Amino acid sequence: MKRVLPVIALSVIGLTTVWRYDPSAPASSTATAVSQPARTPSLSSSPGSSGSYTQTVAGSTVATEKGDVRVELTFEGDRITSVRMLTAPDHPQTTDAVPQLIQETLDAQSADIDTVSGATITSDGYKESLQAAIDAKGA
Repeated sequence: MKRVLPVIALSVIGLTTVWRYDPSAPASSTATAVSQPARTPSLSSSPGSSGSYTQTVAGSTVATEKGDVRVELTFEGDRITSVRMLTAPDHPQTTDAVPQLIQETLDAQSADIDTVSGATITSDGYKESLQAAIDAKGA
């Protein structure tokens, strides 16, 4: 009989959480998310000033324990010239890690970058989305 009250209370809390869940609300983002299906890279091209083409490629949305991660790259020819986080977890470690991840990407010109200490989950999601964007550029 002592277990009945905690079971009922926890059941009510669990059902209330499920009832209030809104799947259409984004977890968080640092930029306006592109409205495309998850796991579908986007690609757009325009002539650059140097005669080479500028391409903007969005990687896949990667679900992590902390929240979704999605990266967008801008290429001039084969060179990565800009990196932008379309979607990122709303977490202090993520906020600190994003500039480091972006700088490493620009320096390495690939997804072969180091994980940021303290933001391993976000770093892994970032690298997966980054590699998807690089692969989509080559397709």
